[in-house]
Amino acid sequence: MELDEIMKQTIMLKEKVRLMLVPTNPLRDANLIDSIQRLGLYHHFELEIGELLQHIHNNYVQNGTVTLNLNQDLQSIALVFRLLRQQGYHILPDVFEKFKNEKGNFSETLIGDVDGMLSLYEATHVRIHGEDILDEALSFTSSHLETMTTQLSLSLATKINHSLKRPLFKNLPRLVARNYISTYEEDPSHDETLLLLAKLDFNLLQKQHQKELGDISKWWKHLDFATKLPFARNRIVEAYFWTLGVYFESKYSLGRKIMTKVISLTSVIDDIYDNYGTIEELQLFTQAIQRWDITCMDFLPEYMKFCYKAVLDVFEEIEHDTVKEGIGFCVVYVKNEMIRLVQAYFTEAKWFSSNFIPTMEEYMALGIANSSYYLLTATSFIGMCCEFNANNKV
Repeated sequence: MELDEIMKQTIMLKEKVRLMLVPTNPLRDANLIDSIQRLGLYHHFELEIGELLQHIHNNYVQNGTVTLNLNQDLQSIALVFRLLRQQGYHILPDVFEKFKNEKGNFSETLIGDVDGMLSLYEATHVRIHGEDILDEALSFTSSHLETMTTQLSLSLATKINHSLKRPLFKNLPRLVARNYISTYEEDPSHDETLLLLAKLDFNLLQKQHQKELGDISKWWKHLDFATKLPFARNRIVEAYFWTLGVYFESKYSLGRKIMTKVISLTSVIDDIYDNYGTIEELQLFTQAIQRWDITCMDFLPEYMKFCYKAVLDVFEEIEHDTVKEGIGFCVVYVKNEMIRLVQAYFTEAKWFSSNFIPTMEEYMALGIANSSYYLLTATSFIGMCCEFNANNKV
């Protein structure tokens, strides 16, 4: 099938799904939303899903408590609880009290309800500090689910093991979609429109991701760090995969390109500070990053020049791209965080060089910056700002 035909079919299928996203039965609505999210399609229907969940909340939640008349339907109660929590609604976990026995423990009769146990297990991962009942539910469901895998069919045991290893709330959306498309297809009650749209959308996004990674890999190969800095790790694919966990949607293409390049260069700098540079050389590099001037290359060792120029070139490219998007002002924040990160690397290198053992307080004060948290957070916002600005142009 030609790309144009695939795009037309995708648009048509999205309109069909959009017509399905209207309030009917709250359980049908919740299960539909769950399928759309697991299939990796939710980013196409954020507005409709938001309105549908708002309808469920307005009509079936009172003072934070789910009031749906579901009797002992653990699977549905846990699903509605999780979906509303994920959407940011204040939902109390006391709805699960009915599943406890007179001793205050979760009833052993629940063990035979595999779907209910799985749904409750997934719901426990949206708990907040101090919610003891959800802590207890996590312990109860995880231990019993793990035990029962030896007594179930291979497909069901595989599904349970996958959930235990990677619960939905802690998984990557693309991995969830890839796994669930196959599972959903095997379900006799699956919706053909949803399934076909999920397959087409996954393949279209995958092609885009492959092209982006190919372009970034050419940039990396052109830098020739493998020859110039053989001690540095080649983490280009790993870095790109990491960015997909931040945002995989088609509209964040520029953000992924920027983040992948920044992460890859940060990895090289980290290797220089951890494994190769002398303390005197590292001081020169730190000062050069602080000054952010191409003339600083003259004072650097030969191997550092390649890395320093690559950093300046990438940030010049970022500035060029963001100016075109009308958000060039953002780059200075990322630049400042790169400076802060390198300073943190140098502090850690000085500690190591002098055999200094920092206190926990000293290390933690440095650790957040040293982990690239500030840098990558600021960098990720650039990609999101591009989309925000594009949607708000007059």
